[in-house]
Amino acid sequence: MKTHLAPYLPLPTVERDGERYRLDYERPQSIGKVRAFYGNFGMLVRAYAYIRAYGSTIDEVAQNAVLNASYLRHHLRRHFDDAFPGPSMHEFVLTARRAKEHGVRAVDVAKRLIDLGFHPPTVYFPLIVPEALMIEPTETESKASLDGFIAAMDQIAKEIESNPEIVRSAPHSAPVGRLDEVRAARQPDLRWRPPAHAREPVAAT
Repeated sequence: MKTHLAPYLPLPTVERDGERYRLDYERPQSIGKVRAFYGNFGMLVRAYAYIRAYGSTIDEVAQNAVLNASYLRHHLRRHFDDAFPGPSMHEFVLTARRAKEHGVRAVDVAKRLIDLGFHPPTVYFPLIVPEALMIEPTETESKASLDGFIAAMDQIAKEIESNPEIVRSAPHSAPVGRLDEVRAARQPDLRWRPPAHAREPVAAT
């Protein structure tokens, strides 16, 4: 931290007082308390900086986000049904209900996207939509990247009909394959341990 910013730190700060520590509330230049109900303070600062950086062109950012989402939705609903009628905003929700006829779920589609070089979208939200795929391309995506995503989803749609097993067993190229989600929820492994051979002492030479 820069020392000239110290007077503005949120209250209270923890100060060392001899052999003990104390809470210091006497900081007249402090920004005050930062409470949990304000959300993630760092994200608020980031959003504020983003808005200030774009200034009067912030409307164009929103328009590009809506345009990108509408473009994707128009092409993707050839294979995946709309969850809701009406126009899109910056994101949209599709349903993979038709894929279930071939034994493929929304999570399988998301995992297969990893093989094709795309970060998967949010799945199963909102909860009221069966096999939900929530897709949010953001305003920074180029038309080339959007077209690449459309091509990947077209490929997955064809695989669902011709070779559904390749989708059900995805990802195939990631360092970690399909996890046992039920076991992970019931028996979470919250601490990493090195393999046994790495813990053995190395003999001196």
